[in-house]
Amino acid sequence: MRKLTGAVFVSLDGVVQAPGGPTEDPTGGFDQGGWVFGVGDEVIDPVLGELFTPPYALVLGRRTYDIFAAYWPYAEGEVAAMGEALTAADKHVLTHGDRPLDWANSHRLDDIDAVRALKESDGPDLLIQGSSTLYPPLLAAGLIDELVLMTFPIVLGNGKRLFGDGTPPAAFRLLDQSVGAKGVIVTRWAPAGDIPTADHPQPSTSAAEVERQQRMNDGSW
Repeated sequence: MRKLTGAVFVSLDGVVQAPGGPTEDPTGGFDQGGWVFGVGDEVIDPVLGELFTPPYALVLGRRTYDIFAAYWPYAEGEVAAMGEALTAADKHVLTHGDRPLDWANSHRLDDIDAVRALKESDGPDLLIQGSSTLYPPLLAAGLIDELVLMTFPIVLGNGKRLFGDGTPPAAFRLLDQSVGAKGVIVTRWAPAGDIPTADHPQPSTSAAEVERQQRMNDGSW
């Protein structure tokens, strides 16, 4: 069984859109692209080094695939080696469309069941990059084994969130944590089943609470 890890750059308010550059993904009027570079923190370097040490294979949504495929095969200079490594890696793209996947070593996944079959096949561990739309269905299907969150000390206010519509309620167990000198927090999480239940205080039966409940029910609260 292959391990599936989601590694994410995320703001304090949960935004994951366009961390890498201003033209990466301005959909929805997002104008803060490239936000990770304003808070470069050395705590991230060993994390990325571990994640991108071959062998690995990528699991991507179609838009993240398009972003990567338009950049990394053509990367030059100090990032050329990373481009070569990503080109050599298998890239599994979860997409309902039929547009071709022209980047070398790219493979189509038609649905969540195909991701499940991929995990059960032989091969290197799997890594999600970007691809915010994948998290709700993959978490709901129980297919993500670990989350690596690199949380930046910024609030973006708007943009695509990591845990969007359809994300199931769930508990997570902290595996590891580290904090950089500039405030970036790296945490590793493993799914830990359902949210633990607890004994709650008995609700108030005061007249004021009865009135409040009524106002909630009729939409005037």
